[in-house]
Amino acid sequence: MGALGGTDAPAQALANENLPPNVPEWMKAPGAPMGDQPYGTPSPYEKGVVKNISKTLPQYLSASGRTPLQELDITPNGLFFERHHGGVPTIDPAQHRLMLHGLVDRPLLFTMEDIRRFPSQSRIHFIECSGNPVYTKPYGKTASDLVGLLSCAEWTGVMLKDVLEEAGLQKDAKWLVAEGADAAALARSIPIEKCLDDAMLVYSQNGERLRPQQGYPLRLLLPGFEGNMNIKWLRRLKAVAEPAYSREETSKYTDLMPDGTAREFTFYMEAKSIILRPSVSS
Repeated sequence: MGALGGTDAPAQALANENLPPNVPEWMKAPGAPMGDQPYGTPSPYEKGVVKNISKTLPQYLSASGRTPLQELDITPNGLFFERHHGGVPTIDPAQHRLMLHGLVDRPLLFTMEDIRRFPSQSRIHFIECSGNPVYTKPYGKTASDLVGLLSCAEWTGVMLKDVLEEAGLQKDAKWLVAEGADAAALARSIPIEKCLDDAMLVYSQNGERLRPQQGYPLRLLLPGFEGNMNIKWLRRLKAVAEPAYSREETSKYTDLMPDGTAREFTFYMEAKSIILRPSVSS
């Protein structure tokens, strides 16, 4: 920090007409009118803050994009990490429905307007892919390369337990099977205890409607559970007595044990840490 009116060498080396006590150029004329930018974008001086998309992995329907964690605090919507298995569907919310059926007294079909009639809540939670961090060679240089399948946002929606209460959950219901409306029809089994605790049905992220990449128009949010269970494009919830043993909880998303067996249903993402600053930028 240079002293005001001082003559330190670094300040002289950086001499510029925009530096005090001069009047900078951006004060000499009005700035851009609001109509030029109906949707706000970053400053042109903020360069290179984009999702980290691997150049060595196939990026077609089953794809991933990492968050540039070293550049951020809470994660902007456009930089939230992505992981999808059947591409990103374009869904008309007026034609989207959430089915709630199975072991309930009153099977229900919700429109998005029906969902938004429930009392809303906004909460800050992270979502992390179970493939985070990446320890394969060649090792990445940045925090994004290593642990970029992790992001944090404020989510707005309704508590899942309120919706289940509306349908009348039966005592034999021990799990909910959640299914997405993407081409992969990704489905996971959720313990009923989680569904009645802090699980949410969210429709907004950081104050605006979900982006398509994050599950527009409706997503299941399971705080602390692995990202694959936070079903995007949510279309169906079925209350059942036993888990579905879907592809994503048998063939995939299990933990290989030393004896060659696979451990199923390891829901919680354990604590990790990484230094974000300083971090190389590329």
